[in-house]
Amino acid sequence: METKQSNNDLLNKKINKALEGGGSASAEKYKKNNRLTARERIEFLLDKNTFTETDQLRKHNCQNFGMEKKQFYGDGVITGYGKINGRLVFIYSQDFSVLGGSMSKVQGEKIVKIMDMALKNGAPLIAINDSGGARIQEGVESLAAYGDIFLRHIKASGVIPQISAIMGACAGGAVYGPSLTDFVFMVKDTSYMFVTGPDVIKTVTHEEVSQEELGGAKTHTQKSGVAHFATSDDKNCLLMIRELLNFLPSNNKEILVSKNIENKNLGPNNELENIIPDNAKKPYDIKQIIKNIVDDSYFFETQQSFAANIVTGFSRMDGQNIGIVANQPQVLAGCLNIDASRKAARFIRFCDAFNIPILSLVDVPGFLPGTNQEWNGLITHGAKLLYAYAEATVPKVTLTARKAYGGAYIVMSSRHLRGDINLAYPNAEIAVMGAEGAINVICKKEMKESKNPEQTKTELIKKYEEQFSNPFVAANLGYIDQIILPKDTRKHIVQAFDALKNKRDKNPAKKHGNPPL
Repeated sequence: METKQSNNDLLNKKINKALEGGGSASAEKYKKNNRLTARERIEFLLDKNTFTETDQLRKHNCQNFGMEKKQFYGDGVITGYGKINGRLVFIYSQDFSVLGGSMSKVQGEKIVKIMDMALKNGAPLIAINDSGGARIQEGVESLAAYGDIFLRHIKASGVIPQISAIMGACAGGAVYGPSLTDFVFMVKDTSYMFVTGPDVIKTVTHEEVSQEELGGAKTHTQKSGVAHFATSDDKNCLLMIRELLNFLPSNNKEILVSKNIENKNLGPNNELENIIPDNAKKPYDIKQIIKNIVDDSYFFETQQSFAANIVTGFSRMDGQNIGIVANQPQVLAGCLNIDASRKAARFIRFCDAFNIPILSLVDVPGFLPGTNQEWNGLITHGAKLLYAYAEATVPKVTLTARKAYGGAYIVMSSRHLRGDINLAYPNAEIAVMGAEGAINVICKKEMKESKNPEQTKTELIKKYEEQFSNPFVAANLGYIDQIILPKDTRKHIVQAFDALKNKRDKNPAKKHGNPPL
């Protein structure tokens, strides 16, 4: 009995030591900066009393540079599993208070174990990153740990949702793992991502840049597009992760069951009649259409601050989860460019991987012209969007709200790229280009020889619009399945997705495609 009691006491002592992390002084630093500790982050994110920790008592075995005197239970990362909204998730949270959260052989083994468990059990993986990078004292073993983690991210890609929360400074190898995951969250003013830090950049390229400017939340959500969300603080970040998971299945074989809604509300919505201006050159907010057709007017937008000329996010229609891709006429007239193409393509591929139907709202005058776009690979990046839509086999409903010109018409989930049900408003313009631009190209001689060029041009534009710039030609050819009134938009889209709920489609057998990366 004494031995049993002694072992119990020893266990409690070890557990209490593990719970301390880097000690009370480190915990106080977090509180002063309005941040949560690694363990508090897990407790706040998961449903109460559902977390089970794994490998709590592991310690590193490094004997180099006095590391044998710096051993902590857990070795700088907390791993385990629990539930969010009653659904199983696997999670790891790096602890910066323990040796800077640096990646060691043991830390890598702990993380890999939890990743393998997530993949085997078909449950989402959540990574809370707060690490200074590789543990230099361990040399190549720390690099090997990163490689093992990267491999798991790639194997899990498209099989289980992977979410990263950057909640501190992540540098070097620490940033590649998050970039391989599906969604990246950052916290304003306290989280950073960069391959090389400001000091190294100053030494090598003589550029002077701050941490925030180089790799802060604003930089990665507005300029690079590496991160999808920038949140105000740790708690807000974790709450948003919980909300995102409501829209995602646990794995690629699960299809989320539609939520029952009391009021289907499929009747006419007259507000939709007045959103799109009569003047085809005037901008409007495509999100007004989205909020007028989805359940409870609720739209969970992703990458809101990046490539704002295209809108992506999740919502529900008649209780069914859907992904939405929409051109935004308020920004760059809704033109597609490099960033918009990358943003939408990755979102579409995620939805397709996880059986989430896609609604595309189209108002696009074309691809953005300019040397900067061409020299930086607009052709290749635009083809990514084309590839993503054509490859996707989930139900795809497309509504042309106003303009759909040229190659951009084809790219935006047209019938030709296996768009399942294609709708259009009566005033939609579907053509190679706008009427005025077309007349300037094909009727130069006629206008030049005219005694009244302006009147002739006006007449020719009107004739072109009647012949080409309307949805009726496309409908006659079978490219548009139905022309609908704006007020009936919700009803027709709900019915379309309902008709497609048992859709079966597949791509030709192959090892994998070769998209224009």
